[in-house]
Amino acid sequence: MKHVTIYTSPTCHFCHQAMDYLKEKNVEFEAKDISKDPEARKFLMSQKIMGVPAIYIDEELVMGFDKQKIDALLGL
Repeated sequence: MKHVTIYTSPTCHFCHQAMDYLKEKNVEFEAKDISKDPEARKFLMSQKIMGVPAIYIDEELVMGFDKQKIDALLGL
């Protein structure tokens, strides 16, 4: 099973859509709220990522709510 981490913020509409989609597909994921988790925010900044959702599927990055890429990486 692949490890999925989604970096989010409470005001991000696409973050909520992405998390709802993963739940709908029964994909377990870890959500990291960058507004409450300074380490998560620092990690994204270290990767030169300035927006959310940033979804890591294992080591592969999906920027934004890209259903096709998420499906392809998860084999959905």
